Amino acid sequence: MAIPGPPPHGGALVDLRVEDGRAVAAAAQELPRWELTRRQRCDLELLATGGFSPLRTFLGRADHASVCTAMRLTTGELWPIPVTLDLPECVVAAASSAGGLTLCARGADLAVLWLREAWRPDRVAEAAAVFGTTDPAHPGVHTLLHETHPWYVSGPLAVLALPTHHDFRSLRHTPAELRRELADRGWDTVVAFQTRNPMHRAHQELTIRAARELGAHVLLHPVVGITKPGDVDPSVRVRCYRALLPTYPPGTVLLSVLPLAMRMAGPREALWHAIVRKNHGATHFIVGRDHAGPGPDSQGRPFYEPSEAQDLLRRHEDELGIGVVPFRQMVFVRELQRHVPEDEVPPGHHCLRISGTEQRRRLAQGEELPEWFTPPEVAAELRRAFPGRTGEAVALLS
Repeated sequence: MAIPGPPPHGGALVDLRVEDGRAVAAAAQELPRWELTRRQRCDLELLATGGFSPLRTFLGRADHASVCTAMRLTTGELWPIPVTLDLPECVVAAASSAGGLTLCARGADLAVLWLREAWRPDRVAEAAAVFGTTDPAHPGVHTLLHETHPWYVSGPLAVLALPTHHDFRSLRHTPAELRRELADRGWDTVVAFQTRNPMHRAHQELTIRAARELGAHVLLHPVVGITKPGDVDPSVRVRCYRALLPTYPPGTVLLSVLPLAMRMAGPREALWHAIVRKNHGATHFIVGRDHAGPGPDSQGRPFYEPSEAQDLLRRHEDELGIGVVPFRQMVFVRELQRHVPEDEVPPGHHCLRISGTEQRRRLAQGEELPEWFTPPEVAAELRRAFPGRTGEAVALLS
């Protein structure tokens, strides 16, 4: 059956789920078992359903080296982020002896990996290549160097079941499901918006403007896997997104959540996000300033330049096969009583912005959030979720 929407990355949408899993399930009972970490569960789900097309398993040694050094698989496709299965040595030894490993989540068998490769990577070199730093103030570096097991393994992967989710069930779509939904709605041009925070007014205005200029519909595609430590809980964020939907023009927006484990890898991650959205059926992708940036380093300097992610995607736009829509800084112009891109403000007009510090102060003192910055629907949900502490959450909006 043909897959609707633009061609997936690599030309085909991968699906690793076995149709008749009896033989694989029987084999799983005989193999050593590994309880997947939260990141590994996210990665397995997107491998299984094609969100990570063209990957068919966790990266092997040659692909891992190529991705780190050249942002490409050994077959030539762009791929900027290592997707690896890290294990302790004792588990690798057991899997090597048995020939494979059963991957589990909360005791349920999800997949079997038939072991073909096992090696100890140079994780410091990986951090320097992928994140551009070995500074442990970078959350991705910290995870890689201090929370990742010392061995990587790879081999053919057969998936019995996806991880079970009890939240946002109606908003969870595999790439194939989302592509069918977009096709059923007759949406040929779809601009995807990545977010890990509650949306503020500038984000909302940006998505509406991007859709209008492209003649497109909006796919709000927030990450509900792993984001930056300290981020607002996904359950709160999803309530904020749902509250915003009625404020868009009717029939122009779709909300779908993404079980991605972010690495906060800045420009490389932006490229990765575009590939994942392309696999889910989007034709365009909004790239933010300092996209997937983790904040300041241990010296107080930004890890990545503000436009670095946008520049990287522009250089690869033709090969990516998804339109790149750079995030334009939106400001509220008092005289016009509306938001416009900063570079379109008429001379002599007053631009209004707000900082996280000011938001925290307003909320801590019980003052109203300005409606021109935070949609009242979002402010209401944040106050409901964080009574007396809302400033801690809203600080993440800026």
